[in-house]
Amino acid sequence: MVNTGDVSSNPGKTSTLIYKYMRPEHLPHIWCPGCGNGIIMRDVVQAIENLGLSRNKTVIVSGIGCSSRAAGYLDFNTIHTTHGRAIAFATGIKLANPELEVIVLAGDGDISAIGGNHLIHAARRNIGITVVVFNNEIYGMTGGQYSPTTPRGDYGTTAPYGNFDRSFDIAGLAYGAGASYAARGSAYHVQQTISLIQEGIRHQGFSIIDVASVCPTYYGRKNKKGSAVDMMRWQKENSVTQEQANRMTPEELRGKLIIGLLHQVQYPEYTYEYEKLINRLAKEREDNE
Repeated sequence: MVNTGDVSSNPGKTSTLIYKYMRPEHLPHIWCPGCGNGIIMRDVVQAIENLGLSRNKTVIVSGIGCSSRAAGYLDFNTIHTTHGRAIAFATGIKLANPELEVIVLAGDGDISAIGGNHLIHAARRNIGITVVVFNNEIYGMTGGQYSPTTPRGDYGTTAPYGNFDRSFDIAGLAYGAGASYAARGSAYHVQQTISLIQEGIRHQGFSIIDVASVCPTYYGRKNKKGSAVDMMRWQKENSVTQEQANRMTPEELRGKLIIGLLHQVQYPEYTYEYEKLINRLAKEREDNE
């Protein structure tokens, strides 16, 4: 049984988070009714709260897209960058000040299409940033075009006869490129997703948490997935943990969403190694003077 948690288990808690970590003057948000992005944004904030991170030492970076509007709602050091370049900006920030906690919030198209090259090289370098993907399997903000994560056979405004591209497994792509922490959550499994984000931030190295969102307006409507409640119910009934998946056949796994920690290893973090190089060169110069 997957531990789902209950959003309503702490009455008043969400409003506390809003006034502590968000910009109330920019609310209510622009996301459509039933969108999962607000849930995922709240999960990120709850993880930050649980870890006791300083707002002044936490940087939120976003690109362009529905999910990227989260940077404007969060009251941290935030930067809303260009399409696909959030990880590039985050890399520069982390290198300039390794003491900062740098968290990237990006959509599936933003991170795996135009931003795909930045993703694989940040993962390869193992730079210590955390990427949270709001994965709604479509380009929501720009009109419902199919994205690199749109399932094969599903529809979008640019795939009126059905998408026949194979979809990316973003978490799998990242750890295949060298990410030392990769996980997958969902908008439905709140407590587990908070925990995965929390551990990703705590991890020393490149972390990615691919979170299945819900887009009833474009993806759901275009593919006859029903209401937002129906789409959340699908996540509840079709999610399996990695441990469960390991015991299932390919046929049993077809159409399932594998959630939880997918991959974690430890090896040197990029900015730490960079600082070691600087110190070594400084010592060599001092010795030669």
